[in-house]
Amino acid sequence: MSGLNEMFNPSSVAVVGASNAVGKVGHILINNIVNDGYEGKIYPINPKSEEIQGIKAYKNVKELPEVPDLVVISIPSPFVNETLRHCGEFGVKNVVVITAGFKEVGGEGVKLEEEMISILKEFNMNLIGPNSLGTIDTHTPLNTSFSQMMPPKGNIAFISQSGAMMVAIIDWSVTAGIGFSKVISLGNKAGNTEIELLEFLADDDDTSVVIAYLESISEDPNFVNHLRKVSAKKPVIILKSGSSAAGAEAASSHTGALAGSDLAFDTAFKQAGIFRVTTMDELFDVALAFSKCPIPKGRNLAIITNAGGGGVVSVDAMERFGLNLVQFDDDTTAKLKEAVPDEGSVKNPIDVLGDAPVSRYHDSLEIVLKNDDVDNLIVMVCPTATADADGIADAIIDASKDFDKPVIVVNMGGPSFINADKTLREHGIPTYVFPETAVKVVDYLARFEAVQERNYDNPIAAIDDVDKAAVEAIFDKVKADGRDTLLGSEAYAVATAYGISAAPIILTTTKEEAGIEAEKMGFPVVLKIASDKILHKSDIGGVKVGINSKDEAEAIFTEIIDNAKKAHPDIVPDGVEVQKMMDSGIEVLVGMIRDKQFGPMIAFGMGGVLVNLLEDVSFKLANGMTSDEIDEQFNNTKVSTLLKGFRGDAGGDIAEVKEAIKRVARLTLDFPEISELDINPIFVYEKGSSALDVKIKL
Repeated sequence: MSGLNEMFNPSSVAVVGASNAVGKVGHILINNIVNDGYEGKIYPINPKSEEIQGIKAYKNVKELPEVPDLVVISIPSPFVNETLRHCGEFGVKNVVVITAGFKEVGGEGVKLEEEMISILKEFNMNLIGPNSLGTIDTHTPLNTSFSQMMPPKGNIAFISQSGAMMVAIIDWSVTAGIGFSKVISLGNKAGNTEIELLEFLADDDDTSVVIAYLESISEDPNFVNHLRKVSAKKPVIILKSGSSAAGAEAASSHTGALAGSDLAFDTAFKQAGIFRVTTMDELFDVALAFSKCPIPKGRNLAIITNAGGGGVVSVDAMERFGLNLVQFDDDTTAKLKEAVPDEGSVKNPIDVLGDAPVSRYHDSLEIVLKNDDVDNLIVMVCPTATADADGIADAIIDASKDFDKPVIVVNMGGPSFINADKTLREHGIPTYVFPETAVKVVDYLARFEAVQERNYDNPIAAIDDVDKAAVEAIFDKVKADGRDTLLGSEAYAVATAYGISAAPIILTTTKEEAGIEAEKMGFPVVLKIASDKILHKSDIGGVKVGINSKDEAEAIFTEIIDNAKKAHPDIVPDGVEVQKMMDSGIEVLVGMIRDKQFGPMIAFGMGGVLVNLLEDVSFKLANGMTSDEIDEQFNNTKVSTLLKGFRGDAGGDIAEVKEAIKRVARLTLDFPEISELDINPIFVYEKGSSALDVKIKL
């Protein structure tokens, strides 16, 4: 976003609502800006004061001797928009609004925020807030927040939609040794969104990893594609709250933002290359690793420990996370035998014994890190009576300094490791208390390398043999009839127009027509009642299969109509549909539900009558779907095993299945009025496929 650099590194800052009254937000803002080391020009604005905390004050923005790079506003909400307009007219491009009382309170606050958005667009201004705690840049340094303290300088950028969460984390970071580059309180996101800020931070030289606590995601149909550009440059870790129904409602009332489907959030984050965590602990554990460690070249892990139990726990965790325990070659094993007593173990995990001196740790570290098969190393220290925590920390720093590999330390204790933890973190080595945490962060580090290597092709855009006009005509007719659900014959025509293989089906309105069409189609056929108002057609005798003659088709037509009239005397059916009866195959489903935030979510999985029981389904967002993601979606289901051929069976046409996924994605992107689409089952054969039941709702 243009000008955001001046938002965080301005040459001049004006504070509207600056105050001499201790305890007021306007007093805290000026105090923080001055006392936390800002070296630029400061312009307090207060119409009732000549001087604020010893600095010359001005009555309004337009009286300033220059256009400030940044204006921070903390005045009652009814007066904010007038001040914002003055800023726009004066040429200000960056504003932080601390004031609350907007969308989050509803009623008049919603109108005020809508007016604010209009002013921002009129003057093309950046704005963080309203209802924001402010922003901090530790490298400028500039603290335009009303936090009690400035966090330590570091390379983690933290975006928070909760001001309270932000101040709590700043307070905690001082004792935890976590350093930040920028801390941003989003507030209501009337101006700049988390998406724009993430894009800005991707190119920020002071930031190595971006973390965020979010309660909502700003609506953007290209969310996945925008964030892929960010995650290709830097790791992005998000704690998205509101995953439960109650949590989503609380988040909505807190920020005035609507919460989308949690499944859609999960899917969007994965496709964008963003890591989603579920707890604050995990958010900062992972951030710490990314802020200190190089990115590993693979998932191979070695462990050095002075406690056998810690090694066992780590290996169990490795299996859960899919990491590989390195098997040492003869040369490495021989060298380790020289460094480790016979009572220990040179097999990974390496047990250097509880009495291990500093030198034994140092020698083992060097030997292991020189092994090319080792991508990552975890070093565990248990506080035995002979363990020299500070000396071992120095040995780890010295032995690892020449290797571009992640070294993670587990200091299993408390007071014994206070100094060691501090020293290690200061030298770029993350430390944790428990082995499982260390293994988890190694998994995240290794996954980021895979994110950077992903292929982002667009197979959906490459589809060019669709008949969009034919589908438009069908939808226009459905809407003109006052319906929102397509008949089976209409849905079949839509599928055919988009190259989706389906069993032929045609609508008939007389028994004679049914007999003629059945004969043309070729027996056997299926007859189904045609009505968008009758949902459970089989239950009322509205579906008959295995019809083998023209006379039988005519008789069944009459029977189906009579059954429908008995079950639903108030409904006039559209007729009876005649469908070609297909050979059985492996049953799969391809469907779509439209998320209000991210658009079409494509479902693939096992089809047929057991679909709801087995719940064997995988989802991907259509917008930005790649070939690799279609492969992943396919492989994430149990039915894929059947399609590949199970216990000697021939399997099915996998290419045809993936083609159906692509074409459904294209259809639902081309026609946003499709609210639901369900193709179940699709019979998949050794060669080809056929969709039996296509349901489309507008």
